[in-house]
Amino acid sequence: MRSKIEIVTLFVHAFKFLFKMPVKIRLQRHGSKKRPFYFIVVADARAPRDGKFIQKIGTYNPLTVPASVQLDRQKALDWLHKGAQPTDTVRRILSYKGVLYLKHLLRGVKLGLFDDAAAMVKFQTWHTEHEAQLKKRQEDNRRNKGPRRGPGGPPARRVERRPEGPAQA
Repeated sequence: MRSKIEIVTLFVHAFKFLFKMPVKIRLQRHGSKKRPFYFIVVADARAPRDGKFIQKIGTYNPLTVPASVQLDRQKALDWLHKGAQPTDTVRRILSYKGVLYLKHLLRGVKLGLFDDAAAMVKFQTWHTEHEAQLKKRQEDNRRNKGPRRGPGGPPARRVERRPEGPAQA
């Protein structure tokens, strides 16, 4: 037989679980078939993928090399501080844009490991190095891309295929 305290504790935990509003930072697909384009949104976890959302915080285009990401860093950071959970892909995007690193640095400020100015200096040095790597990757991609056929390029060869088997008249 359980005591009244145990029953009340179980009831309280069940009550908290029922009324907890899970919020996710996730991708919302747009674009046509085989041409994906995503919005990065904050949504209730129970809402459908392309359904209702709370706030749009950015966009993600995986078709460009490297993938282009537009993100409101401050909104993403605010939602992370409020407890929103990013999905795996969005976690990678937030890491790529430095939001998770900034959250890490601000936690160090809160714990008293260093001051706010030192955290911003660390973030700015990381950001400049990251931008330099990004520009280098874009240049390498442009350089390695083969020449495209255009109005001044060589004409395309047309291959005619003949039917196999006996010729019919």
